[in-house]
Amino acid sequence: MGKQDWKPGNMIYPLPAVMVTVGDKPENYNIITIAWTGTICSDPPMCYISVRKGRHSYPILKETGEFVINLTTKDIAYATDWCGVRSGRQFDKFKEMHLTPGKALKVKAPIIEESSVNIECVVTEIKELGTHDMFIAEVVNVKADEKYIDEKTGAFSLQKARPITYSHGHYFEVGKRIGKFGYAVEKKKKKPRATKKTNK
Repeated sequence: MGKQDWKPGNMIYPLPAVMVTVGDKPENYNIITIAWTGTICSDPPMCYISVRKGRHSYPILKETGEFVINLTTKDIAYATDWCGVRSGRQFDKFKEMHLTPGKALKVKAPIIEESSVNIECVVTEIKELGTHDMFIAEVVNVKADEKYIDEKTGAFSLQKARPITYSHGHYFEVGKRIGKFGYAVEKKKKKPRATKKTNK
């Protein structure tokens, strides 16, 4: 079997399925579901979201210059999808999906309390691309649900939180771990040699 050539398209899957919250006061709070998102720099910590100009959240984002990326799990998968196919022009998405708007530390946009991780972002640049505009932002604070924090190490376990991903129109729950960063070059521990027993 060989390989087929296709026309150029977005084939980088899976992607995180996140709910992005916008607004600087309860009257204009909104949730937009986004898969076009990711990390672009580690120091300073920076990320991006890409949004169509016709989306209800677009002018709110441009006016406030802030947003929160809320990671999603199986428990809020239905709400994640619903918030992606319904418009904030017609619905109060927090109310309709029984989600709780919480107070962020560094931005005015609300967090979603039911989300495992809330990433507070301040827009630094907007790039006009085509169907979508990219909002490049600096991460100014991260909130993490304490129930997913390892008591021994103090680290947050995304494996326990099991975020959902998006791929070709479908949602998937993150599966089992198959390795860790650097395991390909990690030196394996030698097993101690068994000592021979002698009869005295």
